[in-house]
Formats: sequence, structure tokens, C-alpha cells
Amino acid sequence: MNIYDSVIIGGGPAGLTAGIYCGRAMMKTLLLETYSVPNQVVLTDEIENYPGFPEGINGFDLIEKMKNQVKKFNIEISEGLVTGLKKNGKLWQVKTENSTYETYSVIAGAGAKARELGIPGEKEFRGKGVSYCAVCDGAFFRNKSVAVIGGGDTAVQEAIYLTRYASRVFLLHRRDTLRAQKILQAQAFANKKIEFIWNAVPEKITGSQTVTALVYNKTDRPETMNLALDGVFIFIGFSPNTAFLSGVISCDQDGWAIADQRMQTSEAGIFICGDVRAGSYRQIIIACGDGAAASLSAEHYVSKIKGPAA
Repeated sequence: MNIYDSVIIGGGPAGLTAGIYCGRAMMKTLLLETYSVPNQVVLTDEIENYPGFPEGINGFDLIEKMKNQVKKFNIEISEGLVTGLKKNGKLWQVKTENSTYETYSVIAGAGAKARELGIPGEKEFRGKGVSYCAVCDGAFFRNKSVAVIGGGDTAVQEAIYLTRYASRVFLLHRRDTLRAQKILQAQAFANKKIEFIWNAVPEKITGSQTVTALVYNKTDRPETMNLALDGVFIFIGFSPNTAFLSGVISCDQDGWAIADQRMQTSEAGIFICGDVRAGSYRQIIIACGDGAAASLSAEHYVSKIKGPAA
């Protein structure tokens, strides 16, 4: 079986940066990405805070630039959803739906996925008015009314983006203040297409063939409201894509992977980077830093395992 020095799991900023560093170190490296779980950067319309792009850059374009840079170093890139890891002597077996790879080290940067509300109608109307990606689906709601659920950076950014298409954007938050950065709040408050509904907790999504309304409860008074609209966009946080790490390394109670400052996990040879890491700020530039640190640590680890004669 073909043995790699490192297998990188994830094709986002963390994984791609790790790929660049592994390539520069002349490590035999495989990078596994999956299109069934798109990374969050690709779904971001405009990135304003990544150094070197003062005019901003589209998330997809940034990832393409990173990927092209990785390819310069002859890193092998393949598609595959990782389903498990297993120790095999000095090696780790990385299992996907269709293949098994052996490697001296693993760099896991599989990112995170959007959380669900878990309310009636959410699953039934997914793709029929319920969405977790404004960039993906916003154009389908031209001149229509939509709701955005959430109060953080992503929710506010996506609400602003949706005003390009929708005639009205209702932003529902369970509190009476937003958690988003002040600059994003200012942009949202200044946008006449956005209407804020405070102290609101979604109860149910209703419709026939597609979404027609959102039912929500008020937290500041005993009242249930029915909001007529055409779409519901949900941005209430993220869950880590760490199912394949479960029972292999230490994770916190919510599933985020635990590592030290060198990205070393509780198991020798497994390193993590990016949004899967417990305590991460979940920013692109920090994910890139994590990826660099993880690859440097993996290089050091592999050189010790293989020895000077390798």
C-alpha cells in the first residue's frame, strides 16, 4: 500500500495552508476534500479582513488561489469523505467511503457545518424555502420576503447579502441585542430593507409546496406570532465535522477537537487545524496559522518516526 508522510483532511484554508507547508517540506502528502460538506469560506460572498486584499475577495476565489498554490508543490488531491481513523503500528489508517490510506501523520482540518434549529418544518422544507447558505440560494428569492435567524457575524452578513435580492429581510434574534461585530451591526441597521424582530424564538416553519410562514414565540411576553414570508435562512452557529475523530482523540463536550499550541492532539501523529479546534476564533487567517503550525509539527513528528535513514 502507498504510504504517505501526511494525509490532510479538509480543503479549506487550514487544510490548504497545511498542504503548502507539507509540500515545501517535500513530504509525500495526500489532501482529501469533500464536496458533500462544503467549507464555509466557499459560501462567503465577500471577505474584507484577509490581509493582502484591501478591496476584499470572494470566498470561492480565495480558495481557488490557495488550491492553485498547493498544486505547485505536487500535493496529491483527492475527493473522499473520511469515515474513520485507526492506528496500525507506527501508521494511521485513514478510511473513506471507498478507500483506505496509510500515513505516518494526519492533519485534520475538516471544518464545521451549520447547526439546525430542530423545529417542525425545518427538514420538510429544506431546499424548498429553508436554507443555510445565502450565497447559494439568495438569487431564488428575488423580490420576495425572507427571514434570517441568528444574531452573530454570519447571520448579519448574510442578512445584508440577501438584501441584494429580497424585497424584505426580517432578522430574528432571541435577545434584544446582536452579537455581531459593531461594523456589521452598523451596516445592517442602516439598511432599509432589513427589519429586526427582537426577543423572538422560532417555533415552526409552515407551508404547502414551499415555505409560506414562520411561527415564533416572544421571550419578553406570552405571545405567538405568525410571519408570512417565502424563505427562512438559518445561521445559529456551527458544529464541528469531527465524527471520524470520535473515540480516537480527546474532544470537548460539544465535539470540538482539543489540541495544544502546536496542534498536537491526545494521540501522537494526529494534528488538527482550523474550525474543528476547540477554542478557535473561526477566522480564515487563524485557520491558516493553525494549518501552518500543524504541518510544521507533523514534519517534525514524521522525521522522528522515520529516522535519519528514511
